[in-house]
Parts: sequence; C-alpha cells; structure tokens
Amino acid sequence: MPVLVAGSIATDHLMHFPGKFSDQLLADQLHKVSLSFLVDELVVRRGGVAPNICYGMAQLGGAPVLIGAVGQDFDEYRGFLEAAGVDCKHVHVSKTQHTARFVCTTDLDMCQIGSFYAGAMGEAYDIEIAPIWDATGADLAVISAYDPAAMVKHSAECREKGLRFVADPSQQITRMDGDALRGLIEGAELLFTNDYEKSLLESKTGLSEDEVMARVGVRVTTLGSKGVEIVGRDLERVHVPVAKERNRHDPTGVGDAFRAGFLTAREDWQLSWERAAEVGSLLATMVLETVGTQEYVVAKDEFSNRLAESYGDDCAAEVLPHLS
Repeated sequence: MPVLVAGSIATDHLMHFPGKFSDQLLADQLHKVSLSFLVDELVVRRGGVAPNICYGMAQLGGAPVLIGAVGQDFDEYRGFLEAAGVDCKHVHVSKTQHTARFVCTTDLDMCQIGSFYAGAMGEAYDIEIAPIWDATGADLAVISAYDPAAMVKHSAECREKGLRFVADPSQQITRMDGDALRGLIEGAELLFTNDYEKSLLESKTGLSEDEVMARVGVRVTTLGSKGVEIVGRDLERVHVPVAKERNRHDPTGVGDAFRAGFLTAREDWQLSWERAAEVGSLLATMVLETVGTQEYVVAKDEFSNRLAESYGDDCAAEVLPHLS
C-alpha cells in the first residue's frame, strides 16, 4: 500500500572535523562565540528527511510517495529516486527557488553542527494531501520535518478528511511553538521523536507525558545508543536495543532510516512493534556505516543475516519472506 511521505527535500553538504567541538567551546564565552572549523573532508550527497525515508522504504520493497517542494535543479535527484522505486510525480516544483541545502559538520564524537537553507521548501504550504491520497490509493501519510506551517496544515487536513497520519516533527521542534506542536500531533496514530525532542516537545507544549499520549496512538522514542522505546495507550512498553554496527562513518539520516524500516515492517508487512523496531534499527545502523543518507543497499541475505546477528534467528526468519 502506498505511503505518502511529506518533508524536506535537500542536498546535503557533509564535512568532517578531526577534533571535538567540546574542546573548542568555552562555557563562559558562549554569548560571543565566533569559530571556524578547518575540516578535512567534504562530500555532497542527496538528502532531506522525506527522500531519506522514501529511499529506505523503497530498498525494503515499499511503495513510498514523495511529497515536498523543490527547485528547477531537482531533475538529477528525481531520476535517482525514481530509479530506486520512489514515486516523485506529486513533488511541487518552484519556479523561482533552489532546492533546499543542508550544511553539516561532524566531529570525532559524532556531534554535529548544521545549518539548513529552506529555499523552495517555503512553498510547501501550497501542497494538499487529500488529492495525492486519492490519486495514489495511499493508506498513511507521514508528516515529517519541513515548513512548519505546512506541517500543521497537513495534520489539520488529515484530521478533517479522516486520513491516517504520523507526526514526525524532529528538527522543526526548535522552530515551532507550543500551539503549532499541539496542532501537529493531535490525532496522530504515531509520534516519532528522539529522547531530547520528547522532552523539548513536552516543555514547549506544556503537556505532560500522559497528556501527549492522550493525543496520539503510539509514541516511538529513539534513545541513541540505548535503542528505541515504544509506548501506547493499549500497548505494553517495548524496548529494542540498537543493531550491532561494523563501523561508524556519519550519523546523518540515521533517524530517517529507522522510520523507513519501522513503517515498512509495521504497515506493509504487518509485523509486531518489536519486529518493526528491529528492522528500523538495522536500517539505521547501515546508514551510520556509510557517508551519505542514501548510499546503502539492502541485500536480502545480508540483511537477514545481520538481523539474526543482532536480534536472533526468529527475527530473521520472520522478516526474510518480506525482503525482495
């Protein structure tokens, strides 16, 4: 079943600083910080929250539909995504703006300092979800981070039309006020955040953990190296550890890959919450092991073997029939 994925579409400029940011930041001087980091690596990669999620879904055999706003410079990126199995027919193309840019530097501790230029993303407010839902036969809409006003509008449209949706505010929590965040999450079947974003969302909305849970069906919270926690009103707490990693290169896009794996396993394959989190966690680890957010390939046997290595033979046996 097609899944609509709305969110930022961007080009990533990823750099590596061969030191630690924490060694360069003076606690009593942060009010006048002025720093330049000499980096030893620069790579330019395809990125953006929505294409990252869509690419991961397509790697697992899903049918993602990309929703977002881009510039006239999107043609090459479009060709790559369509070749990977992503439906790009409903992407809005701006007549005046460039596709968004993400510029990020990562240090030896995997800490990051990044900047995001919105560009064409500012026109996302003009996008309507319902017509695309009807045209594609979708059964779920994922509202991920991009123009905050568009995110709130999409959520309201889904509630009004009775469309199932996922709230995934991630980086935009810092830009959105409490009213906007409450409007975004109200009625969501799933709410994705990491543990820091969870606390920040509660602080900004003034809602307690229980009050947030009263507004959403299930809350999925990634915990970094401690794995992922899933809680719901009619669901016993589920905790899944991270998948075993072989190396570390860059954490950019790890959360997007987790969402791709989780949603595909849960929505398309109808697997349990635990299995969905395990699939998502392995896909996230594969992104951590590469530079760039769409540079990995899911090979059926290798993916199954790694699931067995991290989560046991029963997990691998249950997932294997669904891998293309």
